[in-house]
Amino acid sequence: MKSVVEDPLLVAKRRSQLALAAITLFSREGFHKSTVKDITDEAGVSAGLVYQYVSDKQDLLFLALLHIVQRNKEEIPAALEGVKDPLVRLHSAIDAYARVIAANRKAVMLTYRETKSLKPEYIEQMKQQELETNGFIEACIHECITAGYLNETNVELLVYRIITATHAWALKHWRLAEIVSLDEYLEQAIHACWKPLFTAKGRRHYEKLKHEDRLENTGTKG
Repeated sequence: MKSVVEDPLLVAKRRSQLALAAITLFSREGFHKSTVKDITDEAGVSAGLVYQYVSDKQDLLFLALLHIVQRNKEEIPAALEGVKDPLVRLHSAIDAYARVIAANRKAVMLTYRETKSLKPEYIEQMKQQELETNGFIEACIHECITAGYLNETNVELLVYRIITATHAWALKHWRLAEIVSLDEYLEQAIHACWKPLFTAKGRRHYEKLKHEDRLENTGTKG
């Protein structure tokens, strides 16, 4: 995506501002009914300024849908930084992913509704970005299998089960939030996807980690 502005920090800041405004407008009015001017008004910037950072409304939709991916690419590595234990790493990566999704429910809904409106090349980029994000969790699962904590499984399929359960919090939040808290949902619906794969060694180690309070949920609830 081309930008007239060359300062990468300013480009990132402005595009993030525009992405958040686009998420709000597209979620409320729909992609096709919203105009670039509507988005600039929401973002509090001039109509002329936006074209220094994007070419058209398609670019704004792409930025909006990339918002969650970019957050995950920041939050998951941050959650894993300095963490050595494979089970703690897996637990932390999934928690981080789930909390990004929970904090960005509108963007999740928008992704499911409007990805089809993207240019074909942007759709392919979104798919690649998704696979890269999934890779964080995949790597943690492989570490647990190598350590003897989890049994062998189809790792990519397991990751998609976890992701689907996570997205359901956003897609069905209207009801799920009345039934359980996010922490309860994490434990009962998301982490529940991989726990049946415990080996005896893995189960013992997991119970030890729980006893030591090393698996405490952290982050924003919602």
